[in-house]
Amino acid sequence: MNSLHHLWMKTYLQLNRMVLDRAAALGLSPGQPKILEFLAAQGEHEQKAIADYCEIEPATVGSILTRMEAAGLVTRRNRPGNRRSLYVSLTPRGQELAGALNGVFAEAEAQITTGLTAEERQTLTGLLEKCLQNGKGSLE
Repeated sequence: MNSLHHLWMKTYLQLNRMVLDRAAALGLSPGQPKILEFLAAQGEHEQKAIADYCEIEPATVGSILTRMEAAGLVTRRNRPGNRRSLYVSLTPRGQELAGALNGVFAEAEAQITTGLTAEERQTLTGLLEKCLQNGKGSLE
C-alpha cells in the first residue's frame, strides 16, 4: 500500500503537469498561472504579497513578472508616497489569459476528481484546507 506522502506527491505532480501543459499551450511558463490567478482574484498587489501568496521567492517572482510584463500580461508601477514597492496589476491581455486559466484549472480538477461525488469533493477540499493550515503552523 502506498504511503499518504507518496499518494499526495504523485497526485500533486499529475495535477501540476495537467495545468502546466495546458498553460504552456496558452503561451505561459511555470509560475505564471498562479500569479495570474492571484491577480485576477485579488486585484493589484505588491510583489511581496504575490510572492507570499504563491510561495515563491521574491527574486523569482521578480524575474517571472519581468517576463510577464514583456509579454504584455502585467504592468508594474510605484504608488505615490511609496517609491520602494512595486504594485502589479493585470493588463487586458492578462485578464483574458486569467479567464482562460480558470477553464484550465476547472478541467484539471474535474479530471483528477473523476468518480468522486460532490460530497466527497467537498470533504476533500475541507481536509486539504486543514492540512494546509497545519503545515503553515509548522513552518512558522
